[in-house]
Amino acid sequence: MTIEQIYTGCLAQGAYYIESEGEAAVIDPLRETQPYIDRAAKNGAKIKYIFETHFHADFVSGHLDLAKKTGATIVYGPNAETAYEKHLANDGENFKVGKLTIQVLHTPGHTPESTTFLLLDENGKEHAIFTGDTLFIGDVGRPDLAQKKGSLTKEDLAGWLYDSLRHKIMTLPDEVIVYPAHGAGSACGKNMSKDTWDTLGNQKRFNYALRADMSKEEFIKEVTDGLLPPPQYFAKNASLNKTGYDSIDEVMEKGVNPLSPEEFELVANSMDALVLDVRSKEEFVKGFIPNSIFIGLDGSFAPWVGALIMDLKQPILLVAPEGREEETVTRLARVGYDNTLGYLKGGIAAWEAAGKELDEITTIDAKVFAEQKQADDTIHILDVRKPGEWSAEHLEGAQHFPLDFINDHMSEIKDNETYFLHCRSGYRSTVAASILKARGFDNLVNVQANFEDFSKAGMAITDFVCPSTVVKA
Repeated sequence: MTIEQIYTGCLAQGAYYIESEGEAAVIDPLRETQPYIDRAAKNGAKIKYIFETHFHADFVSGHLDLAKKTGATIVYGPNAETAYEKHLANDGENFKVGKLTIQVLHTPGHTPESTTFLLLDENGKEHAIFTGDTLFIGDVGRPDLAQKKGSLTKEDLAGWLYDSLRHKIMTLPDEVIVYPAHGAGSACGKNMSKDTWDTLGNQKRFNYALRADMSKEEFIKEVTDGLLPPPQYFAKNASLNKTGYDSIDEVMEKGVNPLSPEEFELVANSMDALVLDVRSKEEFVKGFIPNSIFIGLDGSFAPWVGALIMDLKQPILLVAPEGREEETVTRLARVGYDNTLGYLKGGIAAWEAAGKELDEITTIDAKVFAEQKQADDTIHILDVRKPGEWSAEHLEGAQHFPLDFINDHMSEIKDNETYFLHCRSGYRSTVAASILKARGFDNLVNVQANFEDFSKAGMAITDFVCPSTVVKA
């Protein structure tokens, strides 16, 4: 028996490869299919099934391409309606993979079709559960992604999730291994652990949502409390996973296309293409193509692309580190951005050598920032971090301007004022500065520093203390 977790850190996503006696199954595959095909070919195995735990919202699954290339059957649990051929399994249905058995446990709650797959070993003993977004390590899936206005609410789905956990999962033996679809960093839950697997027994002890004494009402309240709006691309990715998408091979062939500076400029102008610069933040601020947007590959690249580029069909041109162009196109395709038209051959050096214009963003450290604020206490500070980070601590006098919801706050700033932007490391502030710069805000200063740097520089920080709750007996 082989069980391999294939974890992709930038998406905080776990796919799984299972093999026995020359037969294999893949659970929740990513868009690029070759790694799974190579794993099977290495051992002379045939991929028999592709199991999907639910309609993923945070990435485009590779189920369709993988099925076409291998002849494997796509399997969903109950209530999964698709535009393509698949096997719609019944609750409790069994599938044989060599000497192993994979049993369907319908566990609605995160979404109506959410399904957990229980792996029984050669002796029929419960060995592991592949929980998708039903149960994470330290958390459970958010119940608001599949709600429908006027009918199904997040409270309804949370109630289903409570029942699924209590009646389908918590009844299994404590030694069963829990393999979720996501870990810390995913927006599919609120407070996931950095661990990517655990035993069910440990989760019963330490996962707040599995407390034995928790009532359904308490569960619904805790699971639905504090949910931020999901990123805008979630619904679009879920739709692609239901209806289908272009072949990853076609997407790669079109996107990994080297363009000279002249060709790059022509395509940018004629196709109204977005120039996406994915280099490091340090490289970007020193010189970039005017009106380009920075989202660095070495940050949470795909989630930020999905949150900030509103149209999946947006034509995109890339400025990427040499040798990482194919990686960039792949990572864009993972979240449904399939319309990459090419990349700048030779990078910024080639652009500059061709005598073409570059722009830059003034960037300072915490010490210089502190000196400038001391000289002028009325300067405008934009804190682009998430609401929870802002609530925990922020610089005195700063204005909250969260990158996640930047479009909702544009009316709060003026193009004739100077703004100092900061986050925690400089990554998000560089993203925000590039967006503002492209929209005509020229008076920007990017502060690449963290709160430890601010504190050492003597800047005043406001801390928030959560008020205690009095519980009456």
